[in-house]
Amino acid sequence: QVKVDYIWHQEEKPKGFDCLILPGGFSYGDYLRCGAIARFSPVMECVQDFAEQGGLVLGICNGFQILLECGLLPGAMLRNQGLKFVCQFIYVRVDNNQIPFTGAAQPGQVLQLPVKHNEGNYYVEEETLKEMKRRGQIVLRYSTKEGVVTREANPNGALDNIAGICNERKNVFGLMPHPE
Repeated sequence: QVKVDYIWHQEEKPKGFDCLILPGGFSYGDYLRCGAIARFSPVMECVQDFAEQGGLVLGICNGFQILLECGLLPGAMLRNQGLKFVCQFIYVRVDNNQIPFTGAAQPGQVLQLPVKHNEGNYYVEEETLKEMKRRGQIVLRYSTKEGVVTREANPNGALDNIAGICNERKNVFGLMPHPE
C-alpha cells in the first residue's frame, strides 16, 4: 500500500517523499501559457532541488507542461495542431522501459490512455531531439493499436509523435496522456 500526501503549491520545504507527482489540471487557469505561472509557485524550488538530488518526479499533462516551463525537461508545448482541444483515448508505444516509471512495461508495448489538452504539441529544436534520441529520453510515442507510429495516431501534432520524455538522468518523466 502506498501512502499519498498532498502538497500545497505554497509549501516551500516538503520532506520525506520518495516521488513527487505534478498532476494534470489547469494551474492558475493556464491563462498565460500552460504551466508558465505555476513554475513560479514556491513549491517548485523544492521540486527542482528534489530532482537535482536524484528524486523521482512525474509530470502528467499540465504537470509535464510545468516541468518544461521550469527547465527540468527539454522542449516546449505548443497549441495543438488544428488549434482544438483534444479529449479522446489514444495509444502510446513504450520506446524506453529503462526508467523507473516504465520498468514494468515491455519495449514496444502499447498502452491505451486518455488525453485531454489544448497545448500538447511537443516541440524541441532538431539538434536537441537528436541528442534526446541518442540518450534514450523519448519514452512514449503516439501510435496505432498495433504500435506503428503514424501521423494519424498523433492527436496534437507533437514532434516525432512524442507523448512522453525523461531527463538525462532518467529520474524526471513527463507525459501528456493521463495514466492516473
